[in-house]
Amino acid sequence: MAIIPTLRSGRTTIRPIRLRDARPMERELIENRGWLREWEATNPRGPISFDTRASIRALQGNARTGQGLPFAIEVDDQFAGQLNVSGIAYGSTSSASIGYWIAERFAGSGATPTSVALATDYCFQQLGLHRMEICIRPENAKSLRVVEKLGFRYEGLRRRFIHINGDWRDHFCFALVAEELDEGVLERWAGGRVPAENAQIPESDREAARTQFPPR
Repeated sequence: MAIIPTLRSGRTTIRPIRLRDARPMERELIENRGWLREWEATNPRGPISFDTRASIRALQGNARTGQGLPFAIEVDDQFAGQLNVSGIAYGSTSSASIGYWIAERFAGSGATPTSVALATDYCFQQLGLHRMEICIRPENAKSLRVVEKLGFRYEGLRRRFIHINGDWRDHFCFALVAEELDEGVLERWAGGRVPAENAQIPESDREAARTQFPPR
């Protein structure tokens, strides 16, 4: 089981998510339905229950097996959202993926890129992981801006990759590997040293993402 740390930078904190977060988490999910629904993972086999305590228990179960790091995001000590490092693998791949959401009223505060940078730095520097990945829907301009700010490198289009908001959706894939960083992700961003070209998406991939598969 990996230790889940509490990490801070400025107004933003990421810390281990707890069962007592269920109520504020549920409140934010309900109040931000219009803001979040378009980007939420769904079950292709039917509806999923809206049970935040069960969701937190599942995340904590993944952490106990060493496969995940579930964080609560706080801004000025207020619950603001959630970040999850998932699919942690060691050995020959030594990699993981990052997913996140944040309440609308905290958008623009810098909390999302700060949280992603904190988590990525921890995974590289403390867990010794080699590769971190973020997959984003082509329509999600705000999340695309996050990887652009942090210098995640574009790796390609994944067709109908994750079931989101009721259907299989295309995603753009971005990643960083430890060897391409001479400093922490957060430090590089704060110092204005992020390569501007890293997150550039070829127009051919943007066009492909706009092309739907024919109905079966």
